[in-house]
Amino acid sequence: MGKLIDGMLVSQHIKQTIRNEVSALANKGIKPCLATVLVGNNQASATYVKNKQIAASSVGILTRDFKLPENISQEELVKTINELNHDENVHGILIQLPLPNQIETSITNMVNHEKDVDGLTSYNLGLLLEGTPKLVPCTPLGILELLDFYNINVKGIDVAIINRSNLVGKPLGILLMNRDATVTFFHSKSKGMEDKLKNFDCIITAVGDRQKFTLTSNMVKDGAIIFDVGISRINGKIQGDVDFKSVSERASYITPVPGGVGPMTVTMLLKNTVHAASLINKISNH
Repeated sequence: MGKLIDGMLVSQHIKQTIRNEVSALANKGIKPCLATVLVGNNQASATYVKNKQIAASSVGILTRDFKLPENISQEELVKTINELNHDENVHGILIQLPLPNQIETSITNMVNHEKDVDGLTSYNLGLLLEGTPKLVPCTPLGILELLDFYNINVKGIDVAIINRSNLVGKPLGILLMNRDATVTFFHSKSKGMEDKLKNFDCIITAVGDRQKFTLTSNMVKDGAIIFDVGISRINGKIQGDVDFKSVSERASYITPVPGGVGPMTVTMLLKNTVHAASLINKISNH
């Protein structure tokens, strides 16, 4: 059986460090504050935002909640973002995705890059590409923290990432290459993926649709490291991309769903908010 990578456990460790950093900033008169912007009535999004606010409160980060109507115009949303950009008491701005159709996804670029706690502005993605990142997308950052906690060295190993989004796949690939891993991307148009995956030392899957793709044990070589970022709801149960029971018998390390990468994503949002508060106030927290 593969060793379980416990995201809940690692999150608790990191949250304690974040609490200490929040206290240190408070002693300097700075109270880290995260503003969440939710457009429309998507129930899943509303739940995610609520969970992020609860997590923020648990480490002493202040939150401000902006719920905007489904039919809001691009101009009105930009106005809200600009107000938050100029509010000195707000250090992090989170625009919950997905957005309604009338809003362009590029709206995330309107967020001040110093307050971009999702790490999704072109500016922050560009710094990441250069190898001088400031604020990094939360899920890739969480995976790095898990690697560090379990002392998994990726130098020279072959990593498959089944995802090519700006949110997960691309930034994660850059971060792992910066650690000297050899990275290959797979996606919906890739050919012969199931056969090729058997060659990889580490597989990180973030498809999120069990109907389209499930990682099964016949695709995994013995001793592979498996990170499951996918989330599907099947018959009311949360499941990942990985057939956990069979794959865990071959893997050396594996993340569960729930309780693996998911809790880390939220914790990295908190970490980024405190980091942003430090950057904005020109305080080094490293």
